[in-house]
Amino acid sequence: MAPISSLQARETAPVPAHGTTAGLRLLGTTDLHAHLMAYDYYADAGDQPYGLTRIATLIRAARTEVRNTLLFDNGDALQGTPMGDLTTGQDNEWPGANPVIDAMNRLHYDAATLGNHEFNFGLSWLARTLRDADFPFTCANISPVEGRAPAGLSLPSYLLLRRTITCDAGTPHALTVGVLGLVPPQIVTWDHAHLAGRLHAHDMVETARAMVPRMRADGADIVLLLAHSGIDSAPRGPMMENAALELAGITGVDAIMAGHSHDLFPQPGAPGAPGVDHGRGLLSGTPAVMAGAGAAHIGVIDLALEACDGRWQVTGHSAEARPVLRPANGGVPASPAPCDAELARALAPAHQLTLRHMQQPIGQARTRLHSYLAMARSDPSVAAMNGVQTRLLSRALAGTAHEGLPVLSATPAFKTGGRGGPRNFTDLPAGPLSLRHAADLYPFPNHLCGVLIDGAALRDWLERAAICFATIHPGAPEGMLRDYTIPGHDFDVISGLTYRIDLTEPPSYDRYGARIGTCAGRIRDLRHAGQTVQDDARFILATNTYRANGAGAFAPTPSARIVHVADAFLRDQLVDEIAQTPLTAPPGYEDVWRFEPIPGATAMLDTGLGLGDGLNGLDAEDLGVTSDGFRRLRLRL
Repeated sequence: MAPISSLQARETAPVPAHGTTAGLRLLGTTDLHAHLMAYDYYADAGDQPYGLTRIATLIRAARTEVRNTLLFDNGDALQGTPMGDLTTGQDNEWPGANPVIDAMNRLHYDAATLGNHEFNFGLSWLARTLRDADFPFTCANISPVEGRAPAGLSLPSYLLLRRTITCDAGTPHALTVGVLGLVPPQIVTWDHAHLAGRLHAHDMVETARAMVPRMRADGADIVLLLAHSGIDSAPRGPMMENAALELAGITGVDAIMAGHSHDLFPQPGAPGAPGVDHGRGLLSGTPAVMAGAGAAHIGVIDLALEACDGRWQVTGHSAEARPVLRPANGGVPASPAPCDAELARALAPAHQLTLRHMQQPIGQARTRLHSYLAMARSDPSVAAMNGVQTRLLSRALAGTAHEGLPVLSATPAFKTGGRGGPRNFTDLPAGPLSLRHAADLYPFPNHLCGVLIDGAALRDWLERAAICFATIHPGAPEGMLRDYTIPGHDFDVISGLTYRIDLTEPPSYDRYGARIGTCAGRIRDLRHAGQTVQDDARFILATNTYRANGAGAFAPTPSARIVHVADAFLRDQLVDEIAQTPLTAPPGYEDVWRFEPIPGATAMLDTGLGLGDGLNGLDAEDLGVTSDGFRRLRLRL
């Protein structure tokens, strides 16, 4: 890897004379989720079209194109692949810094903020991890509770990066870039077990409104927001999760890097919305970028600067989300940017240790379990995970006041294509399983949670899960089965029940859990043990802590209704369970849910090429491979 330079720290550079012009490039990664190598540890397959080693090549190229660059990360960098988990266990074999931090040090990041997943492994782990960074972190809207949080988590609300910039005439001048970091305040709900009583989270918009004037008063020429927050055109509300549009409209903000929702911005040609201008790369009139997820893009914002009264001002801009996978051009097929050899060599020891971990044998699967059709019919991989959760929770409740209540289980298929691409599906073979298969089936660091729930709340849970599908109108032009603005992992399936989903009805909730419309709902004929579920019926529902605390479109569960939280990670419990009992889908799983028939209606579903020839009895027609590499099916509903 050729030396990668960033702007040098300012020493004695002069302030610019009036009318001096310069260019400044802001580079940004977001939602890397520990995708360092171009490797899929779950499928045990290399040469993937993503990875920070490929992003490094884009960074080097972007830095050579202009005189002045700064590099930032916008959160959710540390969690997401087994390589990112190397330092999270009690008996760590990895002796060095967290591999993600090590890679970012080598790429000379200038600053970073935190994402919600940075808190998944607890505050002590996070504090230890951040100490190894050679660059500063900022997060303005969190405040540790005195005496309850470890040292190292009192992050500055904002940073003043004092740099020397080379102007268009070739002379050096002083520049101060103010950087403000923000994270969704919902972290205290999603990671309640780690953060309750230890960390406060505050409204992102109100925090930024208070801080930006202070940054200007402290000498910031340019103000950049690192906002781990998506783009939502809904009306402003308190404690918004996806507030990038509102944040970009704050007076004094020159540029914003958004994230969290794994979307891309700008997307030339994409339809806009109030305040969202893909063509010019503007959110609320402010230069902005969101670089997707999984180390597949890097954000690039170019600012044209001009000096006025000794301070730099923005006079022009451009923005793009630059992809790792270069599109086909003039007969040349699409191909990813090459991996940076030096960074790949530096990460090789951690990569090899990760492979050894993932190859550890853990047990058997009785049949092949995959998620290629999980959005089309009751799925065996989901059923197998629900079976494990049911057994685990039933044992945990033995001898308690809740023993004897029916135990149900809710889980989604975590990999269903979508924005993750045509390889983003779980696929476990029949026969021997290794640790990578367990991580493929359950990739997140959640804990098993038992919830006391009644029939009315159970139906509401399923209504929130059913928003993942489009509304199908008989006789209307054929469309997609899924609503791809909703992540597939929001589609919880609850075992122990039978029910149907009526797609002729519109969804009852939006993607953030806000009630929309007054329709009759999509859930039909909800039954338990063959009997209609009454509103006052009582059950215990096995789920995970992330969902129980209100992730996605789901409502937070009152603490009084949480009757069990496991100490171990659910994936570790899954591994132990597979060691004792071969993994399989319980009998009768095919009957848990189905679509209400819509005579004459069809819809299309994009799935993965790994599905093979068998459609497992699904009434569908194969339409071939899409330009994005998905296998498209036409389903008769």
